[in-house]
Amino acid sequence: MARKKESESRKRALMCVNASLEKKAKDLVILNVKEISAFADYFIICAGSSDRQVRAIASAIQENLKKAGILPMGVEGEAAGKWILLDYDDVILHVFLDTVRTFYDLERLWSEAPRMAVPDDTVSLKALAKGM
Repeated sequence: MARKKESESRKRALMCVNASLEKKAKDLVILNVKEISAFADYFIICAGSSDRQVRAIASAIQENLKKAGILPMGVEGEAAGKWILLDYDDVILHVFLDTVRTFYDLERLWSEAPRMAVPDDTVSLKALAKGM
């Protein structure tokens, strides 16, 4: 059962990453927090250069996952478009306006977590790196 949940988490994380990349999310980082967090397996952090792009990234994630029958448990920050949090149970996304992301520096707070940086020129990701 744990193996199946892990596989579903990876699949959901990959879907979120690819939806983000569709809208040209930048500075995308995947953090594997399952060993250090009781509430999530993955954090996905990315940025947009305007509040409009931040909202577009969050919207694309929601639309793509909804097509797969996956709805968020919660969404915060959509109206302002500075920091949108999407909670998909074991996968939590933080979509930031780039200046806000720099200020909060979540990667530093979760520095113990294995991480995978996705280059800005990536169009689509086929799989998460080994160990993720």
